[in-house]
Amino acid sequence: MYIQLYKQLRDDIINLVYKYGDKLPSKRLLASDTLTSVITVEHAYSILCDEGYVESRERSGYYVTYRKKDFISVGEVQESSDASEQDYKHTDDEFPFSVFAKTMRNVISKYSDKILVKSPNSGCYELRRAIADYLMRGKGIKVDISQIVIGAGAEYLYGLIVQLLGRERIYAIENPSYEKIHAVYEANNVKCELLKLEKDGIATKELIKTKATVLHVTPFRSFPSGVTASASKRWEYIAWASERNGIIIEDDYESEYTVLKKSEDTLFSLKPDGGVIYLNTFTKTIAPSMRVGYMVLPKELVKVFADKLGFYSCPVPMLEQYVTAEFLNNGDFERHINKVRRKRRQALKQIVDKSAGI
Repeated sequence: MYIQLYKQLRDDIINLVYKYGDKLPSKRLLASDTLTSVITVEHAYSILCDEGYVESRERSGYYVTYRKKDFISVGEVQESSDASEQDYKHTDDEFPFSVFAKTMRNVISKYSDKILVKSPNSGCYELRRAIADYLMRGKGIKVDISQIVIGAGAEYLYGLIVQLLGRERIYAIENPSYEKIHAVYEANNVKCELLKLEKDGIATKELIKTKATVLHVTPFRSFPSGVTASASKRWEYIAWASERNGIIIEDDYESEYTVLKKSEDTLFSLKPDGGVIYLNTFTKTIAPSMRVGYMVLPKELVKVFADKLGFYSCPVPMLEQYVTAEFLNNGDFERHINKVRRKRRQALKQIVDKSAGI
């Protein structure tokens, strides 16, 4: 019932039955008119809030925040000469554009000409603070903002890591793995060893025989194999690094979309005393065009990074940094993540039930 009610309200908003700034009926009134419960209406309004069609104002009610001009029409997209843009179609799993547009307007209003200022070299304080808080809430990673470095996507950060750790080391990567990992290391004249993946992570015999002292892994759903490292394999990676005084680069791409109710333990959280560099981006969870990535350095590398590479300017514009920080601080990011995770859990349950004949 609440899904049906949500769809009807959404269509009414899109068709301007309720216009931008209009107040929606109270929960009790709408429940009475539709012969449903207040809880049903509350669920429907909650989804509308999550997707950016309305916003809740304390002790006031729900107000429409959708404006047609915030959206790009299909016709406008098809007029583009870029084939990739013509083929693009927004999906339900992607971050709601209405929320993105509203937040960008709020950020411009809030920060004004501060968005034109050059970013601090490691990234702006607001975004690094927001990331630190989010990592503590969502992944149990407790870090100081001095450990966080903002960069323009994962590939940029791979290059910084090579310069930080040195080209004389041997780097081990998963086989198969995301092709750009190997490509970036090769472009930086780094010797790589490819370690075969099994169903629960890198094969033990491969870890034993490699001469590498840097291990680059994607513990959650490694691409293109889809392999997720088991809990025992994660501890094996940590033992590997400890035994040879090595460094693990933990590429945690897309881990937010786990179907588990609790996120997988990160290698960084399992070994907080050092030896793990944590990497993640917002290109999958917010938008491919948001070239905002970050790495979390172990404490022993913070000063080393500052001395060797602290002169590098942050390549991410301040506007994008402030917008990303706002998503993390106001709950929009986690609401979107939770919505996608619920949807994927439901889809998985249907597959399991079907295979079991339920």
